[in-house]
Amino acid sequence: MTSRDRIKKTLSHKKPDKLPVDFGSTADTGIHVSNVYHLRQYFQLDDKAPVKIIEPFSMLGEIKDDLKEVIGVDTCKMIEETNFFGFKNENYKEWKLWDGTPVLVPEKFNTEYNDDGSLYMYPQGDKSCRSSGKYPKKGWFIDAIIRQGEIIEDELDPRDNLEEFTLFSEEDLKYIKNEIDKLYENTDYSIVVQQVASGIGDIAFVPGVGLKYPKGIRDEEEWYISIYKRRDYVKRVFEGQIEVAIENYKKLFKAVGNKIDVMLVSGTDFGAQDGSFIPVEVFRDLWKPLYKKVNDWIHENTDWRSLIHSCGSVYNFIPDFIEAGFDILNPVQISAAKMDPERLKKEFGKYIAFWGGGVDTQKTLPFGKPQEVKDEVRRLIDIFFEDGGYVFNTVHDVQGNVPLENLLAMIEVIQEYRK
Repeated sequence: MTSRDRIKKTLSHKKPDKLPVDFGSTADTGIHVSNVYHLRQYFQLDDKAPVKIIEPFSMLGEIKDDLKEVIGVDTCKMIEETNFFGFKNENYKEWKLWDGTPVLVPEKFNTEYNDDGSLYMYPQGDKSCRSSGKYPKKGWFIDAIIRQGEIIEDELDPRDNLEEFTLFSEEDLKYIKNEIDKLYENTDYSIVVQQVASGIGDIAFVPGVGLKYPKGIRDEEEWYISIYKRRDYVKRVFEGQIEVAIENYKKLFKAVGNKIDVMLVSGTDFGAQDGSFIPVEVFRDLWKPLYKKVNDWIHENTDWRSLIHSCGSVYNFIPDFIEAGFDILNPVQISAAKMDPERLKKEFGKYIAFWGGGVDTQKTLPFGKPQEVKDEVRRLIDIFFEDGGYVFNTVHDVQGNVPLENLLAMIEVIQEYRK
């Protein structure tokens, strides 16, 4: 059974020949570049060669085919032509993380540290603009910088919060088609795509880190307040974004058809550690009808499976996710309130596939002992993989500074279920 067939079978809620595994197919299922480097050195895959950072915002490393083969990965990512900061992933140059890890970064990635040891990123690599991201001294990730101007209520225009959501150009489609065709023809990986920004209200987009001069509501706290204070404004932003998204889905399907297996439709977080950001009733008013509109189009016109990434305690939302047409839930944050793995599998396992939840990345993987990692991974695979409908991944990205021995313990157990 090929990797592509394996993913398709498990997403049809049938148990495949072996455990399906994903690392690196999305910005939410990747591995921090430092860990990718250490794994490559351990498995002697390169002679101290630096690893590409393919998404600067999360500092995710490129997982090449040789490392995928070692781990047992069934998925692949189409590396975006332009990253979250709005500059192209091209003309890579050498750089080092603060701990000395050698990496490769795109040409317009700023590599000059300030006197305080921090580094600032600039939208579209333009240093004449105000910086939009900060890489703190001895940090592992880049933080968004809020550049909210004065909000004048009478001058608010929903189009300002839609500036980054544009229709694909012919050049965009040419790049996407070329990359997907190469992956489809030269590998048997399951192709996962997140090119279309249909995750309405995704807080990662709100600061507009890739925009030189963002307008509208760009403060994260103000955005959450606006869900209640300016609901009509938010609804118009959502409607405008979904209108563009569906047109882009049409263009994308026309270009590549069903070579795509999984579409990451939304990365909007609705859950926190102990509860949710919003009541379910608000989700049903603002989000659910538009998600259903997108997913209905996907299911009526393509064979793609629709994935929603939503962190935290989302137990109360899962029935609505299913009714809105989502086929897959990620990251399955098992450490959050009400997210008991056995309960999730029993109540929802026939209706939605789980993608993630393979080990806790808040405590167990970074801070546990190797045997504790092994025990947790085995327990969670045994729960989620029963009767299919499960793709192994950690709970969100593998963070920076995870002990190598813990990563190896996780991989050892994965390999047991791949025999």
